[in-house]
Amino acid sequence: MLAFVVYSVPPYLTFDPAQSRVEVSDSPPFFYPLLVAHIIFGTVALLAGCFQVWPWFRRSYPKVHRWMGRAYFFGGVFPAGITVLGVAPFGHTGFGGNAGNTMLGVMWLITGFAGWRMARQRRFPEHRRWMIRSFALTTSIVVSRLWAVVLLTVQLPRLDTAYGGDEQAMIMAIGAAGVWLSWVVNLVIAEWWLEYTDHTGKPKSRRQPR
Repeated sequence: MLAFVVYSVPPYLTFDPAQSRVEVSDSPPFFYPLLVAHIIFGTVALLAGCFQVWPWFRRSYPKVHRWMGRAYFFGGVFPAGITVLGVAPFGHTGFGGNAGNTMLGVMWLITGFAGWRMARQRRFPEHRRWMIRSFALTTSIVVSRLWAVVLLTVQLPRLDTAYGGDEQAMIMAIGAAGVWLSWVVNLVIAEWWLEYTDHTGKPKSRRQPR
């Protein structure tokens, strides 16, 4: 996670569009400022979230956990989710990828808000469940890079047959598929984890009462 942040974030801290890892030359004027804001706030969510889902840290430093939870939502998920809704429709992964990123932003806001609301109501078991879902969506940006490698490996031998030798068409298809897979699969795994483990992360007992 840290390696991803160290590699991906510094170019955007220059506030120089020429350093962007995403094509911005033909985007609306507001695209790059919103992109930079999204990346900065998203980085806060990514780093704070790592501590929030760490059981030892949560048990050992409950007060810090609460403050980092506020930073995760109000300094990370909420502003990053709002800004991505202004960026996603104008992305460069085609209609499918742009729709996927937009839905990711909506789901990110919903799960984050639900987790914050449960904490406010002191419904902590439900708070934990919603925040695990939220963090699964937060980490989708990291996982998307892994999916891109997997999909490229699978599709490259089919470049001539499936895409007529058009590399750009292949890259667009991979980008769109990777967007959806990165957060949908993460969310499925999170739901599986919640279903089959208890609040400590240990497998639930499946013994039926007599």
